[in-house]
Amino acid sequence: MPLALLALAIGAFGIGTTEFVIMGLLPEVASDYGVSIPTAGFLVTGYALGVMFGAPLMTVLGTKIPRKRMLMLLMGLFIIGNLLSAVAPAFSVMLIGRVVASLAHGAFFGIGSVVAADLVAPHKKAGAIAMMFTGLTVANVVGVPLGTLIGQSAGWRVTFAVVAALGVVGLAGVAKLVPDVPKPEGVRLRHELAAFTNVQVLLAMAMTVLGFGGVFAAITYIAPMMTHVAGFADGSVTWLLVLFGLGMVGGNLVGGKFADRALMPMLYVSLGALAVVLALFTLTAHDKIASAVTVFLIGALGFATVPPLQKRVLDHAHGAPTLASAVNIGAFNLGNALSAWLGGVVIAAGLGYTAPNWVGAVLAAAALLLAVLSSALERRQSAARAEAEAVPVAAERRAAAVHH
Repeated sequence: MPLALLALAIGAFGIGTTEFVIMGLLPEVASDYGVSIPTAGFLVTGYALGVMFGAPLMTVLGTKIPRKRMLMLLMGLFIIGNLLSAVAPAFSVMLIGRVVASLAHGAFFGIGSVVAADLVAPHKKAGAIAMMFTGLTVANVVGVPLGTLIGQSAGWRVTFAVVAALGVVGLAGVAKLVPDVPKPEGVRLRHELAAFTNVQVLLAMAMTVLGFGGVFAAITYIAPMMTHVAGFADGSVTWLLVLFGLGMVGGNLVGGKFADRALMPMLYVSLGALAVVLALFTLTAHDKIASAVTVFLIGALGFATVPPLQKRVLDHAHGAPTLASAVNIGAFNLGNALSAWLGGVVIAAGLGYTAPNWVGAVLAAAALLLAVLSSALERRQSAARAEAEAVPVAAERRAAAVHH
């Protein structure tokens, strides 16, 4: 794998840390600002919505800028947003800082996915995308637990200052290691927008929203769920997030490996198993060991869907994949926002801290149904093309037989 993938992974590490570390710090942030846990959950929802809207916006703005320079500008925006969060005097200001940082997220992963795929042979594209996303998953093993530990001991503001420093490292890595890839000739915004007329691209994005939304329905409220229901101490949340991160790393790499071999079967297995595990989490959350195992499995199964879904979008948006790739990253975060909001709704309704797990199970099951539908449509389209191609061939054979 090219060294440039390491630079992309470093940037992904910083972004992954700021995206997920807030979940382990929700109680501290809520207490500091005097807001409820569901209200503090808007820091997750706001970030996710910022990614969703920022992904296409920043990608369109960057269409006239070389990809490497755009990646560097995005990391700069990420640094500014995290510094603002670190010094925010009020909850509303922190929310603004989260949104500013989130604007870099979707476009970085979207453009980064295209760059990563272009650096390797066609049969290694999903693996290259997975390698970049490894930075995001490793953030959950190293960055998020350390950030949570720092936040619980030295204050959550210190955590966001450290995350901003990670952004500086990511910026330096991109500047040093990513090659100056020339912009593709002849690709205009209308070509990028044309990808959204492809039903398979839209279905893949819908699978992304629902499938990854299932993960975030449970994980957004992992801190109160594990401390109030499973009986863990506050400090144990850090190590539970390590387990979640380890699951993400393994699932991401396995998903990348098998997506290059059998993409749709990989989605069937991961989405189906995710729905079952999330449903069971309502029961296993009452036991420390069982809940820890379940948290690991949610991370593994959730991130096993990332490389195949991203590759499916790139495959069906071939020729002009940058905007579609970035919007699919936004789709991940639309799922995050939807599920974080729904999870807050069921908790606020008095259904308990395990109720978001049922929300996640339903979302993941819906994503599986869309995967089956997508595959069926693809088979029908392939059969129709084969039939259309067979008609002229048969006519030529008949004409040749008459001629002879």
